[in-house]
Amino acid sequence: MVSSNDFKNGMTIKYNGNIYEIIEFMHVKPGKGAAFVRTKLRNARTKAVIDYTFSAAEKVERANIDKVKMSYLYDSGSSLVFMNNETYEQIEIPKENLKNELNYLVEGILVDVVFFESEILGVILPDKVTLKVTRCDPAVRGDTKTAALKDAYVETGLLVKVPMFIENGEDIIISTIDGKYSSRA
Repeated sequence: MVSSNDFKNGMTIKYNGNIYEIIEFMHVKPGKGAAFVRTKLRNARTKAVIDYTFSAAEKVERANIDKVKMSYLYDSGSSLVFMNNETYEQIEIPKENLKNELNYLVEGILVDVVFFESEILGVILPDKVTLKVTRCDPAVRGDTKTAALKDAYVETGLLVKVPMFIENGEDIIISTIDGKYSSRA
């Protein structure tokens, strides 16, 4: 058990049958009445963000989240297969649980798979990934009145805005946080 007075950003708690990550919190001591803790919580299962107010010193159960480093192996159709590099144990995660992550997953990439007890909550991608450009238009000379970016599709099917000098077949580094081009690989 943990007191609401001891909350920290990134801490995971179990409350009302759900698992939440504390995104931010603030201790409030009004002039009248009792102190309280205003929080912004992200549901670990649905990723929905809610605001919730706890009374000061309210006790909640702490959720112990495990992160296991795993390699992405392949797409089996309805699910994605990952392997623990130490035990060689393989797990399958349904595709619908990883819609955004699909844009960055290529064979062999290392990710952190997040578990609560035996339940798989999701996947944490590295901040940046290297992907191969599969289709992009040739650069148009003199088209620099805008930011000089063009559309490029990478091997996962993700559409990325890239500088004019990027060609088909090049490896580029993309941020998984916002999906934007970072640099050449």
